[in-house]
Amino acid sequence: MESLHARYPFLRSAREAVAAAEVDLAEVVGGERTVVERAMERIELALEEGVVGEQHRRVRVEVLSYPVARVLVSLVDEHVLTRKYTRAEARTARQRLEADRQGSALKSSRRRRLGLSDLLAEFDLSETVRETPDGYHVGVGTYLRLAADQFGDEWRLVNRELADGEVPVTEAELLSLVGEAVRQRVDDGLPLPVPDPVATELDDEQGRLRERLADLDLMRDIDTVVPEMFPPCMTYLLDQIQKGEHLEHHSRFAIASFLTSIGLSTDEIVDLFQVNPGFGEDVTRYQVDHIRGATSSTDYSPPSCATMQSYGDCVNMDDRCETISHPLSYYGDALDDADEDELVDWRERQTEAGESD
Repeated sequence: MESLHARYPFLRSAREAVAAAEVDLAEVVGGERTVVERAMERIELALEEGVVGEQHRRVRVEVLSYPVARVLVSLVDEHVLTRKYTRAEARTARQRLEADRQGSALKSSRRRRLGLSDLLAEFDLSETVRETPDGYHVGVGTYLRLAADQFGDEWRLVNRELADGEVPVTEAELLSLVGEAVRQRVDDGLPLPVPDPVATELDDEQGRLRERLADLDLMRDIDTVVPEMFPPCMTYLLDQIQKGEHLEHHSRFAIASFLTSIGLSTDEIVDLFQVNPGFGEDVTRYQVDHIRGATSSTDYSPPSCATMQSYGDCVNMDDRCETISHPLSYYGDALDDADEDELVDWRERQTEAGESD
């Protein structure tokens, strides 16, 4: 193992170095706590900051923390955790690549660096990416595969030039595409099959990560209301309200806390609920203000999927439901996976409809 493997642990050569060292994963998680702690740091920073942090001063610790982190992510097996972790590894790799490129230009260190051409070769992209005087050209098949997860209309093929089966990109755009190749490499095979002795040694870390996920405000950066992306349980409850059906207290709490969590104001929720004769305006306003913390000391979050199931509110499960443990996780994933033209806020539609009347 060498320092290059510590900086870029997803490389084939890093995996080969670990195999050549005949590392026993059960012995590592059972006896090398520093490795496990660094693996936890990778994951926790991925959740909090979107990166995996500074590398450990010891090469062995840093290199081995990567496979242990993937094992932990596999054991917890929550889609939101896997997504955030793989993206953080890719983002960190891009940051390190850019730092290496600047360092090479300044010739400030003798440390072995990874160049863009090295990464292109690593991901078998050398034949489909070529440098031009104005930037780079990427084969359309490669472009479509690596641009699919990029956000923004500018990545859509219809908005790009296309000539002779190639798409022109800038250097910064190429780095983004390479970052996606890294993410796919990190994601490949997850969740991994984990032997019982290894899983048992990591029980405490699994519990810690599950608690972190339960406490994490997954919607902290989202103020978007797109009913088509709601989890099936919330779609059902909102439909029942607007049909005038009676809901139990736990069901009313679930839908009201969900709507406050995604950014709806008390007035907007009252407007949605007023069609239901069982929701008096004063009572509804008081309940919603209490849930959002305006008239209480607590800002309440929606119940988890397990709680929804226990009350019989978990209905019409779909494939995405199998990958998550909280309605907010479902909604956040759905928004992340949607095309930009699908993300038209319900409030904007209401405003446009009012103006057209």
